[in-house]
Amino acid sequence: MIVVELEALEVFGRHGVLDDERRDGQTFLYDVRLEVGDAARSDRIEDAVDYRDVADCVREVSDGGQFNLIEALAAAVADALAERFAVERVRVRVRKLSPAGVPAAYAAATVERR
Repeated sequence: MIVVELEALEVFGRHGVLDDERRDGQTFLYDVRLEVGDAARSDRIEDAVDYRDVADCVREVSDGGQFNLIEALAAAVADALAERFAVERVRVRVRKLSPAGVPAAYAAATVERR
């Protein structure tokens, strides 16, 4: 089994419950883990899941709408990745830095699909 991962992919989005979050937007961090078959052992990009395409898919979902909850955003990204790529499992974690009203470095939601 080959695993393709992107850690802390920065994507600007206008997501959140608060009006200013949706108006002003903020950077979200995405950790993506895709379990793929062994096709990439061929050493040909055509046989692999290209992480550039994975990053593009995450951006498309984020740019395609506004989500109130990072849970819904993570689920939408996971669903899009599972639909677009030949994967056995996908795990998406979305981190929102400095969440409003909470003294924490970030809030996160994780979704996994098979």
